[in-house]
Amino acid sequence: MGNMMTTRMVLFLWVLANATGLVSAAEQETLVAQGKYVFRASACESCHTDVENNGAFLAGGRAMETDFGTFYTPNITPDLDTGIGRWTLEDFRQAMMTGTRPDGSPYYPIFPYRWYTGMLPEDIAALWAYLQSIEPIKNNVPPHDLKFPFTFRWLNWIWRLINFKPGKRIFDEQRPAQWNRGAYLVNHLGHCGACHTPKTFGNFIGIEFLGGSRKIPGVLPAPNITPSQKAGIGIWSQQDIVRALKRAIGPDGTPIRGPMAEYVLFGSSYLTDEDLNAMAIYLRSLPIKEQTVETVEEEIQEMLGHGD
Repeated sequence: MGNMMTTRMVLFLWVLANATGLVSAAEQETLVAQGKYVFRASACESCHTDVENNGAFLAGGRAMETDFGTFYTPNITPDLDTGIGRWTLEDFRQAMMTGTRPDGSPYYPIFPYRWYTGMLPEDIAALWAYLQSIEPIKNNVPPHDLKFPFTFRWLNWIWRLINFKPGKRIFDEQRPAQWNRGAYLVNHLGHCGACHTPKTFGNFIGIEFLGGSRKIPGVLPAPNITPSQKAGIGIWSQQDIVRALKRAIGPDGTPIRGPMAEYVLFGSSYLTDEDLNAMAIYLRSLPIKEQTVETVEEEIQEMLGHGD
């Protein structure tokens, strides 16, 4: 509750400052630049731009195939009719921190609000400022094509009872600032657990946190990224992790494929070395999980387009 109240107060003061002209052009430019960095750390482009079909920047429409059906990512440009141009900052805060739409209905958890809910209020305000600065694109995104009974949006309220605590932020006051910065980047901005944690009911942060998952959109699974020597990245050094996040290359020189390569391309490759090292320090400190996520060669060939 405290985090939510603090966020509302900071955002209120930001709106008030803008409305009364207390924010100078230079300060607004700085805020937009900060928001662009938050945007990169969150890798928003990888989902909200339909790159495969030459979609416009952040205009949505990317198809996400899942066991529940096909989700289509929304247009988050400031277009008034098909984007978020009619939203207020409070609408945006509500989406990111409470996982609800402007009309109060719940989002499907393919939108990783489960992780964004821990964002700092100043980062939400900055991200909003950046999104308002980009070119509005008119693009009508198709409705989700879901299997029965997942077409009933109200079912998300049941999922939320077990899996979602609004405003929860991973922070340990006993840990150094660099560790907490890494925890923030991995858990909230980078929302790594959205892919790398098994998608079992009630286990979006649970006993197998970051232990890997096959249940993600696309062909390749998300591997175990805990410090397990056998199943995870325990043999990776801190610099190995930093290089993977910056260049999408594993310790042995093998390119990293699939959604992780997208995250690097659109997200982590833009981060500072300081932030990348903070992420590596945090990941290397996590409890070891021995779950192995296998990737069969046929899936790799299919992903690369080498199938028969």
